[in-house]
Amino acid sequence: MKFFSKPLFALLSLTFCLAAAQDPRQQLVDLAKAGNGVIKLDSKTFEILTSPKRTWEFEPSWNAVGGAWATVSKEHRDNHFFATLDFDDGQIVFQKLGLQSAPVVYVYPAAQGPRAPASGKTSPLKYDFSHGFDAAPLAESLSKHTPIPIPYRDPIDWAKYISIATGVLGLLVTLRFISPIIQSRWTWALGTVAISLVMTSGYMFTRIRNSPFTGGNGNWVAAGFQNQFGQEVSVVAGIYGLLAMSFLMLVMVVPHQTSPARQRAQIYLWSGVFVIVYSALVSLFRVKNRGYPFKLFL
Repeated sequence: MKFFSKPLFALLSLTFCLAAAQDPRQQLVDLAKAGNGVIKLDSKTFEILTSPKRTWEFEPSWNAVGGAWATVSKEHRDNHFFATLDFDDGQIVFQKLGLQSAPVVYVYPAAQGPRAPASGKTSPLKYDFSHGFDAAPLAESLSKHTPIPIPYRDPIDWAKYISIATGVLGLLVTLRFISPIIQSRWTWALGTVAISLVMTSGYMFTRIRNSPFTGGNGNWVAAGFQNQFGQEVSVVAGIYGLLAMSFLMLVMVVPHQTSPARQRAQIYLWSGVFVIVYSALVSLFRVKNRGYPFKLFL
């Protein structure tokens, strides 16, 4: 069987001090102080922590949560200990617990003393990793077993704030350069026309009815006037837009051409666009209204 050298986390909570030369509590206090709140376990110290006569709770935790606990007052700090156990340092412990993967989080409630469970059950409890692997949910869970909540706070996400500041600055710079475009009446006119085309092409109809983008068989045109697919909106809006543009070109642009040849070419061009696109619109109407007998070119 192959084991991976990953940490087993534990939290231990002392409820009273054992007066002895080799006081387990004092040993844990010294080890926690030396490890900045996190005890480096081995097979021997693990047996001390999980002794049947233990008066502390053993609960796994992340190093970040252990560091946060190290900041509380000595009165509470010296009654709870955070520890980690690597497979290389405690293979016997891993085999004893039957662990085949890591990390694993166990809670060892107090076996004796006032913090011992009223039910008398001292078997270890397993931390539910469905809460995630972040320190915040772990600290919240462990706080249920400590006399005061663990003062853990997520570190400031400087990258997030820098990204927001950079984005705002970039937006301001962009607005500085595109402000003439935004202030142009043609920009607002084109935006208004585009929104009008999309809305009159059935956008709200498909949104209210939650229509699919295309049919199940790949068709993008739904038969009948009471049905419409999402892709039809873009197609119909494009057809209406081309028809309107070709008409406006013939009415507003072509008459102002000074060259007879250029004027004639544009008349042929935009008239052809108008007829062909309108033919496509009639074909689409024939699909929607089965049995419609008329068509133009398509």
